[in-house]
Amino acid sequence: MADELSGVALVTGGGRGIGAGIVRELAAAGMRMAVAARSADQVHAVAEEIDGLPVVVDVSSRESVGEMIDQVETELGPVDLLVANAGISGPRGRSWEVDPDAWWHTHEVNVRGTHLCCRAVIPGMIERSGRIVITASGAAYLPGSRSTAYGSSKAAVTRFGETLAAEVAEHGIAVFPISPGLVLSEMTKDAFAADAPWTPPELAPQLVRVLASGRADKLSGRYIHAEHDDIEDLIRRADEIVENDLNAIRLQR
Repeated sequence: MADELSGVALVTGGGRGIGAGIVRELAAAGMRMAVAARSADQVHAVAEEIDGLPVVVDVSSRESVGEMIDQVETELGPVDLLVANAGISGPRGRSWEVDPDAWWHTHEVNVRGTHLCCRAVIPGMIERSGRIVITASGAAYLPGSRSTAYGSSKAAVTRFGETLAAEVAEHGIAVFPISPGLVLSEMTKDAFAADAPWTPPELAPQLVRVLASGRADKLSGRYIHAEHDDIEDLIRRADEIVENDLNAIRLQR
């Protein structure tokens, strides 16, 4: 039986694609949802569908993120689960030929945006614990990445998630950098062939639902892939995984 949940969840990048799927899964599990993204029409459509709170936000703006948290806490209550999912693919092309401002904007959204959202919810979570899920990517470590902007930004948020998990462990906060896999979406459809090995879109939402339940908290800081990792197996092997430093991006000699 799927985990039944309670509390308030905030999903950034929740207006479409992977984020919208996570919103629907958590709402079905019983959480009160805040759906946040830049596109007001998409945010309102998804929020209306699951009777959630629509929030228009620019995650790269400190002021906008602060306003988002104020709105969520006022209308729903303190955030129990943050899913820092907002992200962009960035410019494709050779690094010396792409616009450097567009290249850096990828990091402003993917890295700064993740940091701003996490730092905004953590003070409240320190008082009562909580959970954070960060959408990372296999682009953080797999060879053949087509974008230095996207790959380096996802490497940064993966490492950020692991390090943040160590910082907040004493406060009972769990942090999970996850990869949703190669999911067909508006962001990926033009970057890969139609017959690419697409990941079923329901896997990332199902993984987030398990992580939100608290059953996987021993795995805080570990990199988890929605398709290639069996989360129930990881939960059973959590002590071994931590002891042997598995599910981590490491240099091997």
